[in-house]
Amino acid sequence: MSASAPGTAPAPPGRATALRADRFSFWYGKNQALFDITLDVAPKAVTALIGPSGCGKSTFLRSVNRLQELLPDTRRFGDIALHGTSIFAPGVDPVMLRRRVGMVFQKPSPFPKSVFDNVAYGPRVSGTAAEEDLPAIVEGALRHAALWDEVKDRLDTPGTSLSGGQQQRLCIARALANEPEILLMDEPCSALDPIATQRIEELIVTLKRDYTIVIVTHNMQQAARVSDHTGFFYLGQLVEFGRTQQIFTSPRDPRTEAYITGRFG
Repeated sequence: MSASAPGTAPAPPGRATALRADRFSFWYGKNQALFDITLDVAPKAVTALIGPSGCGKSTFLRSVNRLQELLPDTRRFGDIALHGTSIFAPGVDPVMLRRRVGMVFQKPSPFPKSVFDNVAYGPRVSGTAAEEDLPAIVEGALRHAALWDEVKDRLDTPGTSLSGGQQQRLCIARALANEPEILLMDEPCSALDPIATQRIEELIVTLKRDYTIVIVTHNMQQAARVSDHTGFFYLGQLVEFGRTQQIFTSPRDPRTEAYITGRFG
């Protein structure tokens, strides 16, 4: 399916949505970064957001867990709903929202703590798990992140002592320990070598069995490999959205075709 207008990508009738943006716009001061983004994200699937640098992909991603509002002089218009409830509704605690919407950043960012304490940090700080339950939670998260077999004998070593790819999987495990409903990934492989990138991509495909994933990537081959749906952002607009195969083989908007074929970007 393609957008019926720039920035519009509604779901077909009857299709379930995990996340819905409704005419969402965002400003940094007087600079408008997003224009009327309407987008439905399917549950337990991978949605990739592609587009040139500065087109609004990361701004949108970071709006989903309200990280952008931590910056000074910003404002928004429109809505984003998680399983039908606005993330901006009165009474919604942004800290609790960020537990429900996990985030993995571009550069691996383990805490200066042990592998165990990195993963246990969220449940321990939020008080959602008893201390005696943490070993099982940590093991489960590390297994989900395909890291357990590599670190099970060195849980007390610093997370920063792991390789770059292992650090990124540790950060994924740290997010999963909070049992999020959605996992956001902002260029999760851009700082990794090809072998580590392959491991992360394989992990993403595995994780979608249990999680809804939204990934921002500049790597169009990566989007084609791991995603079920793809949205093309350009100049703050959602130009086109659809099944990944359709976007890459028969895009409906000439700007999408120009970007995918390398004529700009």
